[in-house]
Amino acid sequence: MVRIAIQSKGRLNEESVVLLQSIGITLEEAKRKLLSPSRDFPIEALYLRDDDIPQVVAGGTAAFGIVGMNEVAEKGARVDVVSHLGFGGCRLSLAIPKGAAYDGPSWFAGKQIATSYPNILRKYLDDNGIDAKIEVITGSVEIAPAIGIADAIFDIVSSGSTLISNGLVEVEKVFVSDAVLIAKPDLSTQEREILDEILFRIESENLSRDKKYLLMNLPETALEEAVRILPAMRSPTVIPLSSPGWYSLHSVVDASDLWTKVRQLKAIGAEGILVMDVDKIIL
Repeated sequence: MVRIAIQSKGRLNEESVVLLQSIGITLEEAKRKLLSPSRDFPIEALYLRDDDIPQVVAGGTAAFGIVGMNEVAEKGARVDVVSHLGFGGCRLSLAIPKGAAYDGPSWFAGKQIATSYPNILRKYLDDNGIDAKIEVITGSVEIAPAIGIADAIFDIVSSGSTLISNGLVEVEKVFVSDAVLIAKPDLSTQEREILDEILFRIESENLSRDKKYLLMNLPETALEEAVRILPAMRSPTVIPLSSPGWYSLHSVVDASDLWTKVRQLKAIGAEGILVMDVDKIIL
């Protein structure tokens, strides 16, 4: 059984499970379990802390993992990043007490910065020629300035509400992160085949995201203009109806363009327009 390591709890756990389910990998109920096999795919999930996942994959205990790119960069583990998954977006930023007179990155020279990501922070400081002391904290980094442990923090920011509630303001965005699928470098033939299948399914899922399927009836005189309006993946599907001079036209459009396209199509005589969600697109 091939293993994929995923976060044991939190938002990234939930979104990872949803992704796997959407590509046909259903995991057994895993409350208080370390391992959870899939009922319909030759894989089992290994639940871990996010900061343990890169090393576990690099060491071969799990062939694959889903983790934030920030953890991959911080740990420096020997893994291959094979896909960015489109969720779990966040950033690592420097933040200082609200009201401090900030005049650019040089402000941090001689300061003490609390963080759980010392390696990413050290690279930023070195790249910018800043001599600052790094105080490594594994818990609630955002409280460090208030209790006198540090002058500033370097931490994950999503909405920014945690910073505000602790009297901090974000001043430098250093590292942008999202969830990634990682793999150990020396995959076996079986593991490579499973990875290829996972990537194939993820691509299908990504192609269908924010797409709508349109069906409509059109007079023959409007067909040429309708084909111009609708992009389709190759060209729209056109089917003659039993009524002479009328056709059924099918196409896929971006959800963001839906109402603009519908208005244009109605203007040229489209009738009975149906809009449906797209579950998967396989090229």
